[in-house]
Amino acid sequence: MTGFARAEQQAEDIRARIEIKSVNSRGLDMRLRLGPGLDALEVPLRQLLSKSLTRGAINLTLTLDRASGTGSVRLNRQALDTVVAAMNELRSHLATDLPRPEGILALPGVLETDDGAGGADEDSQAALVIDCAQQAIAALQAARRQEGAAIAAVLLDQLETIAGLVERAQTHPTRSREAVEDKLRQQLAALSQDISLPPDRLAQEALLLATKADIQEELDRLRAHIATARKLIGEGGPVGRRLDFLAQEFNREANTLCSKSNAVDLSAIGLDLKAVIDQLREQVQNIE
Repeated sequence: MTGFARAEQQAEDIRARIEIKSVNSRGLDMRLRLGPGLDALEVPLRQLLSKSLTRGAINLTLTLDRASGTGSVRLNRQALDTVVAAMNELRSHLATDLPRPEGILALPGVLETDDGAGGADEDSQAALVIDCAQQAIAALQAARRQEGAAIAAVLLDQLETIAGLVERAQTHPTRSREAVEDKLRQQLAALSQDISLPPDRLAQEALLLATKADIQEELDRLRAHIATARKLIGEGGPVGRRLDFLAQEFNREANTLCSKSNAVDLSAIGLDLKAVIDQLREQVQNIE
């Protein structure tokens, strides 16, 4: 979800520049920096971002410039007359000369400036900014898609590793009933040489232990999650949230597998699963 894009649009004397930066985030967090007098554009820009993006911490900076020389300066004659009358009255009392013309023109209100940004231009200005924002968002999406393709390859490789570990757990020899019976005999022998069980009772206890420690359900769920994750990655689009949920389910099944394990080797497979799943979850945070 990281990326950077810049766009620039110009119409007549107005030039709009927009920069968008995106970094990883679980949700969509938008921060806009607009120039003076552009607050009215915040709502349409936020709406445009929310329609185009679903995840990421987004920083948008808008700069709006006007070509030099487009503004005008005019003389406020009413203000000038008021100032001159006040100075004439002051001169009659203090016997002083009037200030030089440039001094009078420098007084507030005597000269008025017009930057050319009248209300009649607001619609075209807003249209220019929105068009520039759409161009910047399109460039950002292209950058994020490029990064997403690279991350997808990493995710598929991690899913392949998880699938391999699942198959190792599936065929692990300690999951057989014979192995469970042998382990039960060893435990009984360690407790006391005098304790013995009839073969039928031993087989029954072994079956109960094997049922309790059975991880077939967890392995089946892991396979289903692998298939779903591969399908989501293949479909493309904004699938980050669904993959994030799947990563949590992966971790849940791996934890259960470790808790049910009746052998050190099988526990090691579960721990390897958890390590790869953690890596998967970290990568999932990087996609939309």
